[in-house]
Amino acid sequence: MPADLAVIGLGHHGLPLAQAATAAGIATVGFDTDARPVAELAAGRPPVDGSLTASEIRRMLSRGFRATTDPAELGRVRTAVLCAPTPLGPDGALDLTAVGDAARALAARLRPHTTVVLESPVPPGTTEGLLRELLEDGSGLRAGRDFHLAYSPGRLDPGTRAPGPAGTPKVIGGLTPACTESAAAFYGRFTDKVVRARGPREAETVKLLETNFRHVNIALVNEMAVLCHELGVDLWDVIRCAETKPFGFQAFRPGPGVGGHGAPVEHLGPHGPLRLVELAGQVNQRMPRYVVQRAATLLNEHGKSARGARILLLGITYKPDLADREGSPADEIAGRLMDLGATVSFHDPHVPDWRVRDLPVPRADSLYEAAAHADLTVLLQHHRVYDLQGLAVKAQLLLDTRGATPAGTAHRL
Repeated sequence: MPADLAVIGLGHHGLPLAQAATAAGIATVGFDTDARPVAELAAGRPPVDGSLTASEIRRMLSRGFRATTDPAELGRVRTAVLCAPTPLGPDGALDLTAVGDAARALAARLRPHTTVVLESPVPPGTTEGLLRELLEDGSGLRAGRDFHLAYSPGRLDPGTRAPGPAGTPKVIGGLTPACTESAAAFYGRFTDKVVRARGPREAETVKLLETNFRHVNIALVNEMAVLCHELGVDLWDVIRCAETKPFGFQAFRPGPGVGGHGAPVEHLGPHGPLRLVELAGQVNQRMPRYVVQRAATLLNEHGKSARGARILLLGITYKPDLADREGSPADEIAGRLMDLGATVSFHDPHVPDWRVRDLPVPRADSLYEAAAHADLTVLLQHHRVYDLQGLAVKAQLLLDTRGATPAGTAHRL
């Protein structure tokens, strides 16, 4: 049966979108050039990043969702949403290679009256520039006349079920007012609120602002964490008190580094770097080194050297209760501890095996036994299954980089 919607790119962003559309009764096909996720989904297996569960995948399939590598499917839909990945390139700018590949695949099969929406993080101007050019050149159709073209920033909070797609307002900026309304009509089928931007550049810049807002504020509290440690101030208590202010403050919390798929965008081509974002990136990138420094200092204070020390790392994913390790600082922290001569092991209920620098890292089976045996236990991610009060009792030394332990039971970042 022909689908109404094609989601192009079945990664951490495209798959939840496909799930929301399928749940709303929209006949959806997922397209990806990579055969591996397509085969996994067809078999009912969830993605390794944990963005959806096995039961959610089975429910999607039972409602008619199909995953395919056949580009012919793209010529049979009324709406196509591009969710291709845009990682940071060597120059610090977003790499649009996958967006270009997705656009070419769609353009060769694009039909008149189709609504095309880009959701990937991109520099402002990409929708009406690169994407429009590729679609028009490959199809012979004109955007805004023969097909609708719009941008809508993805707004996902992986691992969080609320508010979900329905309760998260959707920003839309179309090439023309008609493009905006066509995209709004589509998203209105499974989203409670649609917010119309002036155009695609404004909608693209919404994503830029939201992502950079997160990174700049995390950098601020990370700097505060270093300062407060030197001053002997409990930053976690400071944040607890500050967040009681009902205006002008939003609580962010420090950590061992910033992970996730939303990379800060400092470089915007000829427009030069965003200086504050650039500085925030430098602050956040220093945090894994700071954690290792704190670990070595703690060991020294207790008469032990980092060389030969047994160090247990708890939680190596970038976010609590997810298997996704995208951008997790754990790899750098483990590598730097190894450089100091430490023997590193790990525990994470969501990660069965882990390699750092192509070397396997031993996985602890018995958490309490491993913590009691280790010279130092470092909490990098607070999964809800961890009994931190019990761990604080069992561990010889516990460094908490998340402020999750009760005050006075562990050394906090």
